[in-house]
Amino acid sequence: MLENLSANLKKGFERITNAIFLDKKIIESSVKDLQRALIQADVNVQLVKELGDKIKKEAENEKIKGIEKKEHIIKILHDEILNLIGKEKHELELEKGKNKKVILVGLYGCGKTTTAIKLANYYLKRGFKTAVLGLDVHRPAATEQLEQLGKQAKIQVFIEKNEKDPIKIYKKYKDEIKKYDLVIIDTAGRHDLDKELIKEIISLEKEIKPHYTLLTIQADIGQAAKKQASEFQKACNINGVIITRMDSSAKAGGALTACNETKAPIFFIGTGEKINEIESFNPKSFISRILGLGDLESLIEKVQSAIDEKTQTKAKQKLKEGIFDLRDFQQQLKQIGNVGSFSKIIELIPGFKKEKVSEKIFDNQEEKIKRWQYAIDSMTKEEIENPEIIEKQTTRLGRIAKGSGITTSDIRQLIKQYKLLKEILQGSKDLSNFDSSQGLSQKQIQKLAKKFGRKLF
Repeated sequence: MLENLSANLKKGFERITNAIFLDKKIIESSVKDLQRALIQADVNVQLVKELGDKIKKEAENEKIKGIEKKEHIIKILHDEILNLIGKEKHELELEKGKNKKVILVGLYGCGKTTTAIKLANYYLKRGFKTAVLGLDVHRPAATEQLEQLGKQAKIQVFIEKNEKDPIKIYKKYKDEIKKYDLVIIDTAGRHDLDKELIKEIISLEKEIKPHYTLLTIQADIGQAAKKQASEFQKACNINGVIITRMDSSAKAGGALTACNETKAPIFFIGTGEKINEIESFNPKSFISRILGLGDLESLIEKVQSAIDEKTQTKAKQKLKEGIFDLRDFQQQLKQIGNVGSFSKIIELIPGFKKEKVSEKIFDNQEEKIKRWQYAIDSMTKEEIENPEIIEKQTTRLGRIAKGSGITTSDIRQLIKQYKLLKEILQGSKDLSNFDSSQGLSQKQIQKLAKKFGRKLF
């Protein structure tokens, strides 16, 4: 995410942290690196200039000496960048058993429909009973898209393909949606915030009385987000913003800072195309990540979003009975795939220098996991339940390799990793007590990483 911004910001920070003496030349070059990074990320030029002037002024303060001065400047840098995107983390106030309704509004092409399913899935993984109501009656493919995504994520979707009045659709399902803790409501968009769109949103809000109205904006509009957020605030009284396409936009810095300027809090950011690639927006964690300091909180959140609670409960029960076979191992591999690509996971780990690792390593690891799953699908029930027999009989190895199109060496690696994961799951009290509704704690992750990290790669 925002790799150019991250690289240039880290460059400026490292100039200061690595400097023996903090002279004017180092401050000037560091500030230029930071300003260049922010301008390239489409942050308002005046804001960038003000940030640079403030840092220079603090650096000239003769009352602060030596190491203390270096630490002071680093803190100023961190805090000022944080000020640009907002300091607070904003969350939806939800309660199980209490019916809450969230309306998503926005223009065409902002990703509302996908975001509706992503949000429902996000809270489903946290134990809430969720559903999506489709009220976009203008875009022909909207209902079909919502229906398909809902099936994929196993989310209940309420739609009416032949009805063109969104109020009538809402009234039809009004009593049905009361059975859910959270209902995400997808509405129609337009190319512009015209009178017809405003009229429709206001009438829907009056009828539905939502607890939250969230504006969906794509990151690639950059500083134009300021105008859009302001206009929607005035017209529709929005509570906050969701920014999509954060994974691919060079203008994301502009969208983030622009929303903060309008005092429209950012609740979520979309970080990819997959259903689980959405994160609650935590400004401090975000800054930590782009400065290369890692973000364990978001990593835990990603793991939690990818976990299927029923599957995990079943797996825990089998472990208590001392059962863990290759089919269970395959299920764990699928859960890993749901978390995201290795390169995205790695950037969240504190102290890990992603730029020092070739992208080929990440690609190879992901390809290896795919090959392992092909191998498991080529095995007999006996081999899946007792994989140790495969190692002892080369004829089995050969047959599985031929059937899955991989090498016998790949299959031996698969069995080796299976044994390791079995050891982790059966030997770690941390994981035997793992509560999938809460996710892994930072202490649990660090303990497991220390114990098994070197063996995993």
